[in-house]
Amino acid sequence: MSENPPRADYQQERSKDYWRGYIVGLTDGEGSFHIAFQIRDDLPMGISIIPEFHISQNATSAEALEKIRTNFGCGYIKPNHRNSQDNTFVYVVRDRYDLLTKIIPFFEVNKLITNKKEDFISFAEVVRFMEIGSHRTNEGVRTIIDLAYQMNGGGSRRIRKKNELINLLKSSETARKTRK
Repeated sequence: MSENPPRADYQQERSKDYWRGYIVGLTDGEGSFHIAFQIRDDLPMGISIIPEFHISQNATSAEALEKIRTNFGCGYIKPNHRNSQDNTFVYVVRDRYDLLTKIIPFFEVNKLITNKKEDFISFAEVVRFMEIGSHRTNEGVRTIIDLAYQMNGGGSRRIRKKNELINLLKSSETARKTRK
């Protein structure tokens, strides 16, 4: 074994590798790539599409979320309390620019190993569709809905069924045509 101390740059690289692995592992276990839909009459398609990356942690481990937020340099942390017994916090990134320039490239290089890797692929596709304006067309919104409902267990925990969203899209398109 060498008596020479490890070089500082090697230690820094090892530290970066540690954090990359930590973030990937935590995301595989406690993270999610999600596409939310909000009905909005003030929008041309009648539906707002909200891509979101998040990681949850119990309040006792919430400092890990702050380190991840600092690592990415974006997003925010908020209580994720769904009921009085829930004591979790969530790190959230919704800003499309941050998703495109920080989150998506990170996970393209640092691969997930669970079934979340398929959710990530669909998520990245949706965010990129939105970047080129596909969410502003009926066909684009339908494609995004299809991709979103393939994610996270096929949309089994969603409030709205896929067909309901598509019908709302149809009705908003009809309403716009009759207003002209």
